[in-house]
Amino acid sequence: MSQGEFSSMEDGRVDFPFPYQPYNIQLQFMQALYSALEQGKVGIFESPTGTGKSLSLICGALSWLTDYEERRKMEAAALLQEGEAALTTTVSSATSQSAEPDWITDFVQKKAERDLVSKLKDEEIKRKKREERLELIRNNVQLKYAMKRKSCEDDEAFKLLKQSKEEPTETEGNQEDEELIVAEYESDDESKTRSRCNGADDDTDDELVEDHVTKIYYCSRTHSQLAQFVHEVQKSPFSKDISLVAMGSRQNLCINEEVRRLGSVQRINDRCMEMQKNKHEKQHHEEGVKRKRSAAKSVCPYYKASVMQQMRDDILGSVHDIEQLLKLGKETRSCPYYSTRLAIPPAQLVVLPYQMVLHEATRKAAGVQLKGQVVIIDEAHNLSDTLSCIHSAELTGAQLCRAHSQLTQYADRYKSRLKAKNLMYIKQILFVIEGLVRVLGGKVGQNPQSQATTTGTEMLTINNFLFKAQIDNINLFKLQRYFEKSMVSRKLSSFVEKYAGSGVTLHTQSISNKENRRTEGLNRFLQTLQSNQSASQVLSTAQQVSAEAEKVLSVSPMMQVEGFFMALTNSNTDGRVVVHRQGHLSDSSVKFLLLNPAVHFAQLLKECRAVIIAGGTMQPVSDFKQELLFSAGVGEERITEFSCGHVIPPENILPLVLCSGPSGQELDFTFQNRDSPRMMDETGRILSNICNVVPGGVVCFFPSYEYARRIISHWEASGALTRLANKKKIFQEPKKANQVEQVLSEFSRCIQRCAADSSGLTGALLFSVVGGKMSEGINFSDDLGRCVVMVGMPYPNIKSPELQEKMSYLDKHLPHSGGRSPGQALIENLCMKAVNQSIGRAIRHLGDYSSVVLCDRRYSRPATLAKLPTWIKERTSTHATFGSAFAALRKFFLEKKQKQV
Repeated sequence: MSQGEFSSMEDGRVDFPFPYQPYNIQLQFMQALYSALEQGKVGIFESPTGTGKSLSLICGALSWLTDYEERRKMEAAALLQEGEAALTTTVSSATSQSAEPDWITDFVQKKAERDLVSKLKDEEIKRKKREERLELIRNNVQLKYAMKRKSCEDDEAFKLLKQSKEEPTETEGNQEDEELIVAEYESDDESKTRSRCNGADDDTDDELVEDHVTKIYYCSRTHSQLAQFVHEVQKSPFSKDISLVAMGSRQNLCINEEVRRLGSVQRINDRCMEMQKNKHEKQHHEEGVKRKRSAAKSVCPYYKASVMQQMRDDILGSVHDIEQLLKLGKETRSCPYYSTRLAIPPAQLVVLPYQMVLHEATRKAAGVQLKGQVVIIDEAHNLSDTLSCIHSAELTGAQLCRAHSQLTQYADRYKSRLKAKNLMYIKQILFVIEGLVRVLGGKVGQNPQSQATTTGTEMLTINNFLFKAQIDNINLFKLQRYFEKSMVSRKLSSFVEKYAGSGVTLHTQSISNKENRRTEGLNRFLQTLQSNQSASQVLSTAQQVSAEAEKVLSVSPMMQVEGFFMALTNSNTDGRVVVHRQGHLSDSSVKFLLLNPAVHFAQLLKECRAVIIAGGTMQPVSDFKQELLFSAGVGEERITEFSCGHVIPPENILPLVLCSGPSGQELDFTFQNRDSPRMMDETGRILSNICNVVPGGVVCFFPSYEYARRIISHWEASGALTRLANKKKIFQEPKKANQVEQVLSEFSRCIQRCAADSSGLTGALLFSVVGGKMSEGINFSDDLGRCVVMVGMPYPNIKSPELQEKMSYLDKHLPHSGGRSPGQALIENLCMKAVNQSIGRAIRHLGDYSSVVLCDRRYSRPATLAKLPTWIKERTSTHATFGSAFAALRKFFLEKKQKQV
């Protein structure tokens, strides 16, 4: 063990390498994690932020992986020895009795043993090669064989890269726009027959395609959280021995400036695919395929098999985060996006965003294989919502009309060159789009902004929706397969981009007049934006025009339609369609809503050896188990739970439940009472008193943006805001996400200045919103968050049709418990999850201290208190009067001040 590492070996438990003396709760966490992985469990792990959760995950999981690999190696060696011994016995027996007719029978019976020995030998050779290669990489030895590939090496690389859904190569025909024409489409039966005749390519053994070793997939919500995790791995004792791959989207990993400039994810993806296809065409041309001369098509200079292999080896040799991968890619002139994909099979730890694991199509495209592997899902408190969002889809009337217009023009232009089957499917797509527009109360072929619709929201089952749209006679499954195989969305996107200024209308208006179509291209549309002369004709305000232009340029409407079809065909009984009419067709929408996320989580749970769901605050856990695990068919015996306290001493946290304010006003922030002037005034008095005794920063969370706006406006009018500003400088959560850093920086600087100059101000007060930009992922450590105030209970909008449908679904499919229906439990759990995320922002390390003030008498209910994190719940005191709570708060901070002195 290297210097500075720490390990524990007590009571026969596992020895965990650790960079420093771990907390006792970290040892417990790692032991529980090791056991869960060893036994193939589904684990729900809760460890408060500030307790070293990431490092515990790393050291616990990688300790298990190291031991597992060592054990497998020893078992394989023992099996090989036994098998060879058995074969020797068989051979000698067969030789001595060769005159007997039954020796052939013995030989056949032993075939399985010979096959096993052969397989074990192959695996041992592969494993040794892999270990030797990694050793060479880590010692910075140049791999000469990698640079001496045969001329077919690119073809071999592309076999692996098929997982990224590149387009099939167009090698036939030399007509204009050949690359835009949808290739001849085969039915499923035809393609199966052909593949049988030709033989399968995918299993071809080549040097580039490696077996997937046992690995751990670690996923989290944001790239910053993933980067933080990678930095923790770099600091861990495993940093020199682990092969780690950090994955991301093209938007995050592309280093081709021409492509990066396109901005939107979809346009970057499309351009990258086009460049790959151009590379294929160039190769075929070089191989002697005669083609007509045409303008040179750009290929990506970073997409070369030899340099990508070299970068793959560099990635496996040492731990890199996304920023370091970009730097390495630029230095070696190699594509980080595809190099990381090449590195997945031999990697031991793959770090990637949620969607790459939770969404099946994305998973396959990325080359992620889950069979027998371990998945750790961190920051998993919103896992159910995340799964639902990933598998939901929404289409606006404007998108539908634009998609119909573009596909109509595409079919008109190339109808003489499209095969009959393609024309048939294109007509079906147009027919379905017309039906969707009809459901919204509009018609295709007319400007969606000038079409009025009746306002209202309707919730339909998928079958009822298909009947209402009059498209129930269309086989959507076949249509979805056509989208995937023909790549018509991508072809259409390229067509629109190429002809935007010469006859293709992006901004859909009436398309019946051919003359109009010739003059209504994107260039004309952009000119109206620049000149501002006729902007009002396009949209009502310049801002709306600008927003619409951005939308037109960045999103392919047919891609959105394809996504909607995919959602519709993924699930039937567990899905609903929300038809939302907004007064105008352009603003109206159809949305697919997934009610049962377990449908898509079940496959992951079934394939993986073990799944760990981890978070700083996982309470309440009951809905995780019911919604995602039991509903996916996981038995209670496979589930294990671990929850630990905080590392801080109990006296460093003071959680208070306030049932009434300074004037005796009962605190009841129900929807009926919270807008009363008396309630708003009382809240202002509570905050004013808190700011008098709490040093540094106070963060106040409101249940919604609308309520925050109303109560702050009331305080401005009553003078309460001015009184608050006399004690602490006031900051508000910004409306735009890109302004968060600036506000936090100013908030922090203000608190530091106030602590240094001891003037009138004692710090700063930040107004924030539960579930907003400040309630997750932001740390208010030390003086930044000495008190967190929660105003009311942030229940979701129960009038939402989506939420009502979800509650109804749960009530029908899940058991009732504790006198509450599953729908009611969902509402309460959503509320308390949001509260727990917000109040967990303040305590961030061992020496930190903070107070939490929950302003609402409803927090005093035993069932509600039970849903607080254990380490907070155990210290929470309920106060019927404000005086006792205020005295406890003042005493808490006086004691902390005296200790510092």
